[in-house]
Amino acid sequence: MGSQEMRCKACEGSGMLMDDEQWHYTCSICNGDGFVSKVEEDDHPIIDTDVNHRILE
Repeated sequence: MGSQEMRCKACEGSGMLMDDEQWHYTCSICNGDGFVSKVEEDDHPIIDTDVNHRILE
């Protein structure tokens, strides 16, 4: 499997996500490293969000 297939699709390999107000957050899919292993792909719980897609804790 090539590095392009292992790169996180959510953050495009940067390890950071950005909202509509330009706030940066650590990617919750790859945990900030920019790459996803086969083990990590299947290990994500459903996250509750509000109407603006902000994570509710």
